[in-house]
Amino acid sequence: MSEVIEEITPAPITPRPAATIEDPPAPMSRAASVARVPPLQIPAPTTAVNGDSGGGGGGGGGDQITLKTPKALTPKSRTPRFMTPIGSPVRRALKLTRLDPQDAWLPITESRNGNAYYAAFHTLCSGIGIQALILPVAFITLGWTWGIICMTLAFIWQLYTLYLLVQLHESAETGLRYCRYIQLCNACFGEKLAQIFALFPILYLSGGTCVALIVLGGSTAKMFFQIVCGPTCTVKSLTPAEWYLVFTVVASILSQLPNLNSIAGVSLVGAISAIGYSTLIWVVSLDKGKLPNVSYDPVKADKQYIHFFDVLNALGMIAFAFRGHNLILEIQATMPSSEKHPSRVPMWRGVQISYTFIAMCLFPLAIVGYWAYGQKIPAQGGMFAALFGFHARDTSQFILGLASLFVIVNALSSFQIYGMPMFDEMESQYTRRFKKPAPWWLRAIVRCMFTYGCYFMAVAIPFLGSVAGLLGGISLPVTLAYPCFMWIKMKKPKKYGLSWGVNWVLGVVGMILSVMLTAAGLYVVIDTGIKVSFFKPQ
Repeated sequence: MSEVIEEITPAPITPRPAATIEDPPAPMSRAASVARVPPLQIPAPTTAVNGDSGGGGGGGGGDQITLKTPKALTPKSRTPRFMTPIGSPVRRALKLTRLDPQDAWLPITESRNGNAYYAAFHTLCSGIGIQALILPVAFITLGWTWGIICMTLAFIWQLYTLYLLVQLHESAETGLRYCRYIQLCNACFGEKLAQIFALFPILYLSGGTCVALIVLGGSTAKMFFQIVCGPTCTVKSLTPAEWYLVFTVVASILSQLPNLNSIAGVSLVGAISAIGYSTLIWVVSLDKGKLPNVSYDPVKADKQYIHFFDVLNALGMIAFAFRGHNLILEIQATMPSSEKHPSRVPMWRGVQISYTFIAMCLFPLAIVGYWAYGQKIPAQGGMFAALFGFHARDTSQFILGLASLFVIVNALSSFQIYGMPMFDEMESQYTRRFKKPAPWWLRAIVRCMFTYGCYFMAVAIPFLGSVAGLLGGISLPVTLAYPCFMWIKMKKPKKYGLSWGVNWVLGVVGMILSVMLTAAGLYVVIDTGIKVSFFKPQ
């Protein structure tokens, strides 16, 4: 073998950058030469150097050295890039989100060109609602110190669980994207448990919120008309039920926008209006100063157990203010995702932007509201009712009208976001059965049916907003508890490690709080009573 090499290259061998067909590799044994050839390169063209010029056949073989394998024969993956939505090595998973034809037919996942700004618009619009205006009411029972502490802890807690949901949206192990909150619950807890424990809170946070928004928007529209018309106006105002209907008609028209990405502009307007009315209300309250003889002493009931339930009901109001987790996975589903650019990066950036503004709105509302009104703040309506109740005469009608208009616009925008999961679920019933997208006329009918169904509930049960503490307790696990359990189930952190312990503690405490807040809210409703007025909206 060495003689052959010397015959080809009589000069001393100098190092070259790579072996080519003119420069054979350094001398080696026949066995080592064959062993170093990769299996996929064995059939490639070779240059043989044999001791016997006529040899090389069948069994005997000769000394054969593989010098170069053409690049064209290097095998490449036949898997198209679009078949690996998050670049997972598990390409065998056939149940990929992007390969499911139903996702291309449903309003949440129909369009996947979202970005961090769209996410910020949707999250901000849904994160600030009229429930934020009742935060000072919780301070009546909790007082300054515990009110601020509980609100801060609740904000940090829900922001942490929001981070968990953003990370759980896409799984590198299975190659799946969980585009809906109920899908993630099914994957973690099983379909049966998810239907029992998660379905009702999620349905309430979507459908129930839409009903409450119709009540809010209709009643505020009536106030806006009275402000614009003036005290000397002789035009007869509509009845509350008719104002609800006016709001519902506008909401049903906006609901015809096809998918979640298409309402990004609506969410932007809603986010601006939410920041607008919350800022206007606390700035006006700060400018007008404290009411005379205002008291900040926490209200305590005569009996200890009654005070305990009042405290829990106040915590339920704070929990109800931090809602919207049931929409996070749906919002993230509108974004493209790949191995190099996973959707969790722009989604978390959008969440950080939106929750910075949310904190700038909610904390001043609670602190300034309690400072200005103390124990005199109305339990029904909170800061909005206080603005009109205490400052209707000494505040510009333009400011009052602008605040009312902002509330109406935000309610209309939030209706579209909270209604989208319901539209998605109803249309999925058709696509699963008929294996094709719903036609435009059926989509229009389905959305109008849902919208006017919410109107019927708003007229039938207009006092739904009076049980904020009770509803906050029922929906609390979706926000504070379930994400912790789902993280443990999906990510499987080290047992008894920091992540494992923190999520177990937060999840268990969240479930205990949910039970206690629900019981306390129910007791307060029964004990204090609410003005039940079926089919009699005020």
